[in-house]
Amino acid sequence: MKDAYSLILSAIDSGSYRPGDRLVESELAERFGVSRTPVREALQRLETQSMLKRDGRSLIVATLDHNQLAELYTVRAELEALAARLAARHATPEEIRVLADMVEDDRRILGDPQLLARTNRRFHHQLHLASHNRYLVQQLDLVHRSMALMARTTLAAKGRDAISLEEHQAIVDAISRRDEAAAEQALRHHISMAFETRLKEEAHLGGEDQI
Repeated sequence: MKDAYSLILSAIDSGSYRPGDRLVESELAERFGVSRTPVREALQRLETQSMLKRDGRSLIVATLDHNQLAELYTVRAELEALAARLAARHATPEEIRVLADMVEDDRRILGDPQLLARTNRRFHHQLHLASHNRYLVQQLDLVHRSMALMARTTLAAKGRDAISLEEHQAIVDAISRRDEAAAEQALRHHISMAFETRLKEEAHLGGEDQI
């Protein structure tokens, strides 16, 4: 059974709790069927990791501002590019086939951005594992944990889901050829396009707020 920390983190990651939502210790304990002490410890840990922030006496799910968003994507691009390069060098044939199968499976769920967001996270995690570098995987886990603070998935943007899959395919193709430079370049392009899409979405929503 998952501990309180993992349960709360999963709830944030799945969108059950979104940026700005208030987390109440007693409500969480009741929801997850655990005592309040581990919930309190989990909330303190999440606050230390900047997943939660104080709003008066309450704790709310943190929101990323523009600068934090840019910093996160910069780090993500560098670390994932390294993971792609190492995967091209170290991935086993079985791992490459799994990555290829994941891309094919995702073609069947185009048009379902929430489901694609979940399978996208699994694809990237599998890519991280294929790097065969445990320290890099740990750092990428931290980065992707912070990605949960983004309230919307870029895969909901018009046409982004199909384009993203083609970018995944290019990454897998480069890894299968053992072309480290091409794998890194394909991954950097993928993250750059995702970041650009998110900036356009944020700009659009920001404009609506001012109407």
